[in-house]
Amino acid sequence: VTVSVLYWSSAWKHAMAPANQVVIVGGGLAGLSAAHSVLQHGGSVVLIDKSAFLGGNSTKATSGINGSYTWAQAELKISDSQKAFLDDVVKSYYNGGDGKTMPISETLVKESGPAVDWLTSNFGVDLSVVGYMGGHSNMRTHRGKERFPGMTITYALMDALEKIEKATNGAKARIITKAKVTRLIRDGLGEVCGAVYVGKDGVEREERGPVIIASGGYGADFTKDSLLAKYRPDLMEYSTTNGEHCTGDGIKLAAAVGADMDDMDNVQVHPTGIVHPDEPNAKVKFLAAEALRGTGALVLNANGQRFMNEVGRRNYCSGEMKKNKGPFRLVLNSKCAKEIIWHCKHYQGRGLMKHLKSGEELAKEIGCDAGVLAKTFADYSAIMQKGEPDQYGKKIFKNGPWQMNDEFFVAIIEPIVHYTMGGIKVNPASQVIDTKNAPIPGLYAAGEVAGRVHGQNRLGGNSLLDCVVFGRIAGRQSTKFLLETRLAGSATNRIGVLQSQMAPAAEAPAAPAAAPAAAAAAADEDDTPKKEKKEKKDKRAD
Repeated sequence: VTVSVLYWSSAWKHAMAPANQVVIVGGGLAGLSAAHSVLQHGGSVVLIDKSAFLGGNSTKATSGINGSYTWAQAELKISDSQKAFLDDVVKSYYNGGDGKTMPISETLVKESGPAVDWLTSNFGVDLSVVGYMGGHSNMRTHRGKERFPGMTITYALMDALEKIEKATNGAKARIITKAKVTRLIRDGLGEVCGAVYVGKDGVEREERGPVIIASGGYGADFTKDSLLAKYRPDLMEYSTTNGEHCTGDGIKLAAAVGADMDDMDNVQVHPTGIVHPDEPNAKVKFLAAEALRGTGALVLNANGQRFMNEVGRRNYCSGEMKKNKGPFRLVLNSKCAKEIIWHCKHYQGRGLMKHLKSGEELAKEIGCDAGVLAKTFADYSAIMQKGEPDQYGKKIFKNGPWQMNDEFFVAIIEPIVHYTMGGIKVNPASQVIDTKNAPIPGLYAAGEVAGRVHGQNRLGGNSLLDCVVFGRIAGRQSTKFLLETRLAGSATNRIGVLQSQMAPAAEAPAAPAAAPAAAAAAADEDDTPKKEKKEKKDKRAD
């Protein structure tokens, strides 16, 4: 009898909420991908973000999104495989070592091609340029011909969601900004069924429905009681690439309802934070896109010498910089720069990069002997010509030879806090896992807020991929959960009415265990029409 009463109480509570609403916390790429996935599977969304604008760190991603078996790779005749991609992910996951392949990593790779093609076919995003990134064995990092890919992708999804909100007068989608979620709502059966937030007017309000947390990591919280201070106090003196919103709010919300955490001490230090000459001690710095090194750029120490494999994994490169003498310079010759000229001019326009007319000017900028720099170029060009691995294990060489009579783009770089691999414990279905290793019904997480996906070291190009893959999965799974619970509640109500008509004194029936299989299958279908291609003018600083 007690179970029956709890079930009826839960069904009544759900009935008071919008029947098909999913609550999304966070408006970056993971949240936006989740929102469109919910809409594509028949649900409605309310997206809540504490910032004045949507986008989060996703708009600042500069290198691209990974994918294997994509249409772009096929058109460029790039031979790649999911096995090769997964091998790269696993190697990075264990910091260059060997280990068991995690199911969530397999999901990331398996869904990578469909994720990239979903962006191009549904939102008209240009991802036709495919290149290398550090730690990858093949060309699989996608970007467009202009602008930063994170900006292009995120704005396309943002623009589409805003249009849906306007076209439906908020019936299918609502966007709430300048609103901070303060706690999650959990019903008598333990299901997460909503969230409480404080709006810009200071008033506390509720939104009901299953919840997807997509609020990002904790790489910008340098307060004494922050997650960064708790798990990685050694990084508190570093600068960061993260926006001020990255304070681990979503992780704390999930923990308050019993969620477990994963890999919280795994924080990625990126080797190429750009140092502005006028603001060398700024706590927040820009990132030099890893795609710059992917073109064949060199990293030189204070003496004008190479000292590492420039396309090695991020943690390796940061470690080698710690062993060497700075300041360090990221240098692109004219061939490298031509391949990624939009980025170079963007950085130059912000005062972060210089364009030099000769090797002699470059040597003067570095403060090294021109003869030493000339030898660095000559030795490297000779290695390129042989096509054999160099003394640092570098196997991929592009855009040589390097000559003193060339032109160069150059920037001062330093290691910088970039990405938090730790976060909420999730499974491959994006369900949040509690401290007893069981899914919390009605609660999902996607993007940097989730742990375990990347292990000890995230591969470049996998952050945007993580957002899209698990944002889509979270949207699909939350809609499926909605359909199952709503149908279960409706079925019980109908049975109760019939029973009361036939035998008024009879006890209410227990809830069915699950919705019909056909209903669950229906939630997995994606029949959204292709969206019109449209570029959105950048009005926000990255």
